[in-house]
Amino acid sequence: MILVRNLRLPLSCPDPEQEAVRRACKILHLPLTRAAHTGVAKLSVDARHGTPVLVYTIAITLNDEGEESALAGASPCVCFTRKPEFTFPQGHAPLAHRPVVVGLGPAGLFAALVLARSGFRPLVLERGPALSRRVEAVENFERTGTLAPNANIQFGEGGAGTFSDGKLTTRVGDPLCAFVTEAFLRHGAPEDIAWRQKPHVGTDLLRGVITGIRAEIEQLGGEVLFDTALTGLNVRGGVLESISTTAGEIACDRLILAVGHSARDTFAMLHCAELPLECKPFSVGFRAEHLQTDIDQSLYHGAAGHPALPKGEYQLSQHVGSRCVYTFCMCPGGQVCAAASEEGGVVTNGMSYHARDGRNANAAVVVSVDGSDFGQNPAVAVAFQRRLEQAAFRAGGGAYRAPAETVGSFLEGRGRLELDRVQPTYPRGVTPCDLGSLLPGELAGDLRTGLQAFGRKLAAYRAPDAVLTGLETRTSSPVRLLRGDNLQCISLPGLYPCGEGAGYAGGIMTAAVDGVRCAAALMRDCAPAKNEEN
Repeated sequence: MILVRNLRLPLSCPDPEQEAVRRACKILHLPLTRAAHTGVAKLSVDARHGTPVLVYTIAITLNDEGEESALAGASPCVCFTRKPEFTFPQGHAPLAHRPVVVGLGPAGLFAALVLARSGFRPLVLERGPALSRRVEAVENFERTGTLAPNANIQFGEGGAGTFSDGKLTTRVGDPLCAFVTEAFLRHGAPEDIAWRQKPHVGTDLLRGVITGIRAEIEQLGGEVLFDTALTGLNVRGGVLESISTTAGEIACDRLILAVGHSARDTFAMLHCAELPLECKPFSVGFRAEHLQTDIDQSLYHGAAGHPALPKGEYQLSQHVGSRCVYTFCMCPGGQVCAAASEEGGVVTNGMSYHARDGRNANAAVVVSVDGSDFGQNPAVAVAFQRRLEQAAFRAGGGAYRAPAETVGSFLEGRGRLELDRVQPTYPRGVTPCDLGSLLPGELAGDLRTGLQAFGRKLAAYRAPDAVLTGLETRTSSPVRLLRGDNLQCISLPGLYPCGEGAGYAGGIMTAAVDGVRCAAALMRDCAPAKNEEN
């Protein structure tokens, strides 16, 4: 396959994709008749200099693929690439029992998929329900305030990523990203995730993709036990022998632990078992909501609203002393979610549907904390998260209402919710609050400084009626379970800490890639169990 990059076209171009293909062929001195296939490999928008410009990378496959490498030097913007082929070598010693995967979020889902495709028939444990019942529980919580601790935005089939924008953006240049994308496409994700600069599936479409991948795992001999939580690890002679679960004891000598960033009871169990946990940096803050039209105008200026332009997205950061204030998980045309998983705590998150057609944009605005804030004690870090969430619950007045304040008020420390153009979307309702009083003074001050800096970078952040809803505390796991180069826990062979909950990923794509990587590491050491009953 030949890639022709940096084909820049104005918004006024009537058919930019076809024009980009024409220009690519011209650069290659290639008649279109010699191409077996042409298509968009990447599309981005360059709005740095006022009027936005569409920037294409075009992929071309020739009828005679053997000629492609000779065209790679036609221009500095041309390169030759091969579609990656993924093979996962296996060891020779059969496992005594089929491998167990704990957690059916992106990491666990893809670990199980790779194992199933390789004949290992994994057993997958998910503490929450299947997706249909999980959606019902989330919708019931939004209506009534009745929280199901194991069926919510954090727990259940698909993990926390299910109720998100379905963003697949990552800075990780791992070839395994292509494996993950291919699996998403095979199970019904929109085709444009293969070439968008910032691909997203959308919460609504992501649900079908997740259940499709789970169905493939089951068709290949894997088994999924829903409503089944891990409660203990049983070790003999320094070797993992079995696991305890809410469904009983299960023989297990290979365990991929992909529990997600909110499995606090699991973190406590690991700590009691004296496994090597350490503090990992994370961040806390709130959700900021602006009108999507304000974001678009800030980014695209006079071209805002042009049908060729995607909904405006942004990522902002500002160092404040030793900390960083930044935006995270920006959801164009989305809504703020009620993401609690423990009674008596309020947690916010954000999501968008595929169309991204909501009136508001939202993003987390957070400030970093790390082990030095907690005496390098993971239990203290988790307690800090919980304390903030409980304070937000009290400030909201109960019933999982969330505390909220408009930006102008927060910057001045007035504790007011002065609603105007921006109406909050948090489904349980909001209560006016001095958000700064819910956070340690240093963190509140850093967030104010960061917001002021953001206003100098993006005009929408100067809007005093933007709404801040709190608190956002689950940006990532506060702990890391240490693993070695073989991806096994450094003190317990056979245990593979995996994904975001174990401290090795952040977001859907990186978690899924880590799941693939852990499954591959497991398979390198062994072959599938011979006994079909195990």
